[in-house]
Amino acid sequence: MEIVIWTDWIIHMNRVSVFPLKTNTKNLVMFGRGPRKSDSTKYYDVLGVSKNAGEDEIKKAYRKAAMKNHPDKGGDPEKFKELGQAYEVLSDPEKRELYDQYGEDALKEGMGGGGGHNPFDIFESFFGGGSFGGGSSRGRRQKRGEDVVQSLKVSLEDVYNGTTKKLSLSRNVLCQKCKGKGSKSGNAGRCYGCQGTGMRITTRQIGLGMIQQMQHVCPDCRGSGEVISERDRCPQCKAQKVTQEKKVLEVHVEKGMRHGQKIIFAAQADEAPDTVTGDIVFVLQVKDHPRFKREDDDLHIDHSLSLTEALCGFQFAITHLDGRQLLIKSNPGEVIKPGQHKAINDEGMPHHNRPFMKGSLYIKFNVDFPESGFLSPEKCKSLETILPRKTSKHLTAMELDDCEETTLRDVNIKEEEMRRKRQQRYRESYENDNDDDDDDYPSGRRVQCAQQ
Repeated sequence: MEIVIWTDWIIHMNRVSVFPLKTNTKNLVMFGRGPRKSDSTKYYDVLGVSKNAGEDEIKKAYRKAAMKNHPDKGGDPEKFKELGQAYEVLSDPEKRELYDQYGEDALKEGMGGGGGHNPFDIFESFFGGGSFGGGSSRGRRQKRGEDVVQSLKVSLEDVYNGTTKKLSLSRNVLCQKCKGKGSKSGNAGRCYGCQGTGMRITTRQIGLGMIQQMQHVCPDCRGSGEVISERDRCPQCKAQKVTQEKKVLEVHVEKGMRHGQKIIFAAQADEAPDTVTGDIVFVLQVKDHPRFKREDDDLHIDHSLSLTEALCGFQFAITHLDGRQLLIKSNPGEVIKPGQHKAINDEGMPHHNRPFMKGSLYIKFNVDFPESGFLSPEKCKSLETILPRKTSKHLTAMELDDCEETTLRDVNIKEEEMRRKRQQRYRESYENDNDDDDDDYPSGRRVQCAQQ
């Protein structure tokens, strides 16, 4: 059995199990190897502090040096990396004690794991996240992903009765194998082409003493600020950090929902590293119904009656949105006038979130009159004996002689209005043409001709 000491773990190479091991000199002696002393002053020199420096002094020194040497501020990347390694060791009491006794080589051989962290991670954790100007040089600050907005067409029956729509969805999710890191090791190298910012700035001279500065996405890392080597790429996502996932969403359309109302699935949009996942938003598009029309929580329909039904009574059935048959009938002796409305309580739309409460159903009655000539003169006289008396005044023969007889014609009032507007436009155009002709002659010439 072979045992290898690697950072803070003992790994049995012929088994999968991993056991933690406290790294100290006793462990090394136990496995037949003694500590080897090396330089233990380098990290203090890097931070510019003495070996007796306290924790606050080390923090202050690192803060000042890291801010000065940060690559985003034009500092030296290698110096910045050394500062991170030095602070990582000297800020940890156990690692610092080990370093003071045996030096840097002991840490590299696995006694403390010195230098194992990314210097940018150390900097951001020290300053509480973002770097200069509130932004993170490595994009650590999480932005919100875009919401996916999709219209969902439903019928009036769907929002009256409630329904469930099943929709298939294909979206990006963080790779489960690499946890969205894109690499086998879980680490990504910093892109030196853009210094981890994801953007490059180029300049060009466009004239004498004039320089144009342009900012564009770094072509090396495609704006991510990170690069992953070919060997370290995740085999599942190919360093893309996300994979495709297909799932079925059940969209519950509740009773009484309205046109334009939104149904939101929180955090179900595309996933991306260092990004708060957006929502999937379905916007209801209620299709027009051939008979029912909705206004708030009320329903409206039109129904045509014959003249006989309007005068003598009617009875008919309406098929409601849930399939029920509603019997509609008039009261004995009731006469329905053209355009008259009737209402039925609690047969309108259900109230959203209160489906047991409903609006009203309004019925507008139209009366279809018979065509001219269907009554003979004899039937008209008989009908006059039944219907209410005429309200118009009966003219005497002498009064008739004093009147001029006219002829009525059938008209379509809309067509008559359009014809009147066309005539008005024609007259205005003709008058404008005459005004232009008069302007062709000077006013003095017109006066002279008038004098002759």
